[in-house]
Amino acid sequence: MNNLWTSVVSGWQWTEGLASAPLFKVNQVDVTIVSVIQVIVILVVAWWVSKLLQRTLMKLGASRRSISPASLYMLARLLHYAIIVFSIFVGLSTIGLDLSNLALLAGAIGVGLGFGLQTLVNNFVSGIMLLVERSLKVGDFVELESGVTGEVKEINIRSTLITTNDNVDILVPNSEFVSGRMTNWTLREDYRRVRIPFGVAYGSDKDLVKKAGLEAAEAVRHTMNVEGREPDVWLVNFGDSSMDYELVVWLMPESVKRPTRVKADYLWAIDTALAKYGIEIPFPQRDLHLRSGFEKLRPAPQGDAQNDDDAEEARPAE
Repeated sequence: MNNLWTSVVSGWQWTEGLASAPLFKVNQVDVTIVSVIQVIVILVVAWWVSKLLQRTLMKLGASRRSISPASLYMLARLLHYAIIVFSIFVGLSTIGLDLSNLALLAGAIGVGLGFGLQTLVNNFVSGIMLLVERSLKVGDFVELESGVTGEVKEINIRSTLITTNDNVDILVPNSEFVSGRMTNWTLREDYRRVRIPFGVAYGSDKDLVKKAGLEAAEAVRHTMNVEGREPDVWLVNFGDSSMDYELVVWLMPESVKRPTRVKADYLWAIDTALAKYGIEIPFPQRDLHLRSGFEKLRPAPQGDAQNDDDAEEARPAE
């Protein structure tokens, strides 16, 4: 029994000595296994607390409609970043590092930036700017200068998740939203006006064309028909082969995020309405003008050729 107890005590002392043995030094401070485990535990607890606060805020937003979900999302992300940064400083202080002297930390950041962290820092700062300025929020329908179009699903530290209408997830660096041109279709409100171009043949009755266009707008479920935002038909240009019109309509909020489908539905309805009233959609036309020298290219008639032969025979020999 005494031998067993002695073995246990010896094993404990050996484990304690191993845990307290310095692994490396940071700014003249010994970093041991115990201190590393302490930092890891602090970070895990901070991460758990951050997730708990985010879930609580989301439940609060679901129960109270007066609170904007976008504002809660922004608050949750900022709290998450603040908690993680605070936990890192607390973890470093438990090791025994003197955080009042930031020369070492500043030097490490400078070296890191020099070796390629510029992009990461740029995206992080851009993400903070997007959350603070509220120029972009979850649920917005955006169109980027690069051609990416879709709904914002998440705004993360480095990138923003956008899901297209084809259900394709695209990760876009946050810096692209700040440095490039972005069209936010739902920034202030969800109501948008679109213009659907179409052309008819010259000589078509303008009033009949307008009547057909308005009937097409009424037949499409995307049309919002309220006072001050009624659909209309505009004559916008006299083209080479057609009179060019535009069907101008205000869209329902749920249709703003489906631009391709909306345009297809209106074109389908316009074609049906024009065919109903017998209005022609012309093909491209070109007029060909023949110059005066064309007569020289025509072959001579057979009678003229015979007369030429007779004249040649009648000519006296030289």
